[in-house]
Amino acid sequence: MTEKEFFDKSLTLSFEFSRYLISHPEVEEQVPKGALVVLLLEDDPDFNKRAMELARVQKEEKQPMVIVKVQKLLPPTESRLVNPKLELVSSP
Repeated sequence: MTEKEFFDKSLTLSFEFSRYLISHPEVEEQVPKGALVVLLLEDDPDFNKRAMELARVQKEEKQPMVIVKVQKLLPPTESRLVNPKLELVSSP
């Protein structure tokens, strides 16, 4: 896994977990304030190893750490925008 692939997957997981928390505030209540949240994918041991190594480096002394094990990521869906209209307001 390249550095870019790891970064992209981490970013996607973080974004999706944030979206999940918005829809499930009861889950957010289980995360201690200031905790380091580590997102792991059940089907990706290489990603998980790297994520845990990074977490160990980033974790501050006495900082709580929460591990979130994600079964899988569903494929992305289409945009939620409905019939966007573009208007050219200037050109070179």
